[in-house]
Amino acid sequence: MTLEETQGQEPVPAGKDWMQGAGKALHELLVSAQRRGCLTAGVYESAKLMNIDPDNVAFCVLAADEEDEGDIALQIHFTLIQAFCCENDIDIVRVNDLPKLAAALGSGEESGEPRDLHCILITNPNEDGWKDPSLEKLNCFCEESRNINEWVPTIALPE
Repeated sequence: MTLEETQGQEPVPAGKDWMQGAGKALHELLVSAQRRGCLTAGVYESAKLMNIDPDNVAFCVLAADEEDEGDIALQIHFTLIQAFCCENDIDIVRVNDLPKLAAALGSGEESGEPRDLHCILITNPNEDGWKDPSLEKLNCFCEESRNINEWVPTIALPE
């Protein structure tokens, strides 16, 4: 089999249902992690946590809207975070809808300032690990995406 023959093959369950399932799983994971206190939001807070305790990080979400695409500093942070996640075997996805992400997580800050949701880390709350079915679904989604050379897949959150 040649490279040209394998390019047309899709080993993953392609289609809208598969992507919607990943979006729903991500939404459930974010809500569950926030409820358990296993969620770190913010580019700087996430970078600090990954530097201190990378083994405790279970999943990473990078979020940006179209207007953030021109923010060079944010794109550099994203590149560094992606490299760190790849080096430490941390699954990572992108979300292109910050308002939906904010709606899923709620306001969170009493100060009235919106919190930085450009990078969100899901951590393990204890040494036993955290067996969340949504996390397992997302890990499978990321693995299947890597099989088709999509190293940081983009997920759409449900309405």
